[in-house]
Amino acid sequence: MAKFNMQKEKTPMPELPPFERAKCFAEVAIGYSEEEAINEAQRCLDCKDPSCVKGCPVGVRIPDFIREIVKGDFYSAYAIIKETNALCAICGRVCPQENQCEGNCVRGIKSEPVSIGRLERFCADFAAKNGVVEDKNPERITDETPRVAVVGSGPAGLTAAGELAKRGYAVTVYEALHKAGGVLVYGIPEFRLPNSIVERELEALERLGVKIECDTVIGRTLMVDELLERYKAVFIATGAGLPKFMGIKGESAVGVYSANEFLTRVNLMGAGRSVYATPIRKSRSVAVIGAGNVAMDSARVAKRLGAEKVYVVYRRSEAEMPARKEEVHHAMEEGIEFLFLSNPTEVLTDEKGEARGLKCIRMALGEPGVDGRRSVKPIEGSEFEVEAETVIVALGTSPNPLIKMTTEGLDFNRHGCIVTLEDTVTTTKDGVFAGGDAVTGAATVILAMGAGKKAAEKIDEYIRLKG
Repeated sequence: MAKFNMQKEKTPMPELPPFERAKCFAEVAIGYSEEEAINEAQRCLDCKDPSCVKGCPVGVRIPDFIREIVKGDFYSAYAIIKETNALCAICGRVCPQENQCEGNCVRGIKSEPVSIGRLERFCADFAAKNGVVEDKNPERITDETPRVAVVGSGPAGLTAAGELAKRGYAVTVYEALHKAGGVLVYGIPEFRLPNSIVERELEALERLGVKIECDTVIGRTLMVDELLERYKAVFIATGAGLPKFMGIKGESAVGVYSANEFLTRVNLMGAGRSVYATPIRKSRSVAVIGAGNVAMDSARVAKRLGAEKVYVVYRRSEAEMPARKEEVHHAMEEGIEFLFLSNPTEVLTDEKGEARGLKCIRMALGEPGVDGRRSVKPIEGSEFEVEAETVIVALGTSPNPLIKMTTEGLDFNRHGCIVTLEDTVTTTKDGVFAGGDAVTGAATVILAMGAGKKAAEKIDEYIRLKG
């Protein structure tokens, strides 16, 4: 590299002040300037055997694109990223880099790792601002072009669609909702991932010739077997949209939402804007059960809808929280209160059957289990109550059972996930492939994208062998 930066800490990312952003849905992180990006890129050691690449599910050539940033050649840096990552503007914003590429960064041993995610976002935003447009592909599609159907327009589906289009296939993506993007638009709030970013990526896919059909529920509007009659192969990437609940007393009360429903009403249906009449309960006090990224999103959205008190209720300690550290930090800055080592036992209701609070019990940490997480047990006689006119349950999701109920020859496991063979994307039904959360259960955007890339490879191989 031309110059090495000895700075131990990451170059700070400019952000909206907490008091300002907690009242609006504007994006929190403003992004690096060119000078800040170069400064952070110069922290990279340019390792000969880059372990950061091994931690990236889509294999981005990280040192190569960072080297171009150091030179100030942002166009080349973006081109390198796009070779393997079709959704880099999205990944740079929402992927858990601390557990993947940055978690493997050598600089992270004695200081903070290089901020790979922020640099990736910088390159994507730079390209967009400067009018970089991907190559067009539609003119290569004819009546003889092999056709592939993709079910679901989340990160796995969009990645597979893009990769297949680049390989010369005519791809149609079927989306159940009225807007494409899957979890990227219904599950992630604007302050973390603006819809305009997702729309930009969708437009790039359409320029490649990908067709997107919304309001089409596979398993109702069309069956998987009907798709197999029209297409050479089908990739199922329907995600995991079925919410999990605790099964405690009062959980069916008015004012109790799954995080999926709550976020969808706000993110996709405009419940946070006065011009839309989407029904949603706006309360003075809100309790969110769970401590993952979805719980952080739900709590921060509730704050922006005007709640004075927002609690995150979690049965373990802060150290065990699965949410990204950055999201937890932002939530705390915005005034979200965390009730650690607290487990809900009942949703308290008023005389109208509406939620008024949570009854909880204090928990104590035990020994680590086989997964490394410490067990918890209730402390007898430690019950307490939390005021909450709205309760949001953010305890994870599983795949929707619709395709399972309507498709013969497709195997599922006991969690409702599609069973795949050794290559992780080929299913038990000929011509049908699957990946992302529909196979793994709720996971990350980048892991779903990795499955989409793998599926494109296997589908291409399958169709070529079939002739």
